[in-house]
Amino acid sequence: FAAGAVAAANTVFAAEQTGTTLLSLGPLEIGAGALTDGVAIGLRVCVAATVGVLGFATTDPTDLADALTQQLRTSPRFTIGSLAALRMLPLLGAEWRQITTARRARGMEGGRNPLRRARLFASTMFTLLVGAMRRAGRLAAAMDARGFDSEMPRTHARVQRMRAPDWLLLA
Repeated sequence: FAAGAVAAANTVFAAEQTGTTLLSLGPLEIGAGALTDGVAIGLRVCVAATVGVLGFATTDPTDLADALTQQLRTSPRFTIGSLAALRMLPLLGAEWRQITTARRARGMEGGRNPLRRARLFASTMFTLLVGAMRRAGRLAAAMDARGFDSEMPRTHARVQRMRAPDWLLLA
């Protein structure tokens, strides 16, 4: 969906419509060159997303956090916060299903009306965002209470060494 939206936006709003005109509706004009460029940019989004998904799907978040603090010397505060966020991602999917099921039980469905479905999608996203922000606030307070905000140097339970797959991921 994101790649299609990027491709469509780059095709329609291209600085210059080059090539043969494929579509002309009033002020909207789409040329073959702009369409090719828009699709190419959309495919780049797909490739970047695929690499990111494969990279993070095959990497244990705790190992990644340990490696970031030990190898790249990132701030433990940032790294532990990122680890907590990665650990919360599956909860977002479960919460999305719970919200949509609850709304369906109340008779709030989009049906075949695309405008109604878009409004329902936007309100579900907002509900999910509010819940995630509240959960993040509670998690931050709990982490501060447990000393994750202290300025004392942290120790590492597991030492991370750079191996061939790590270098491959960086490359």
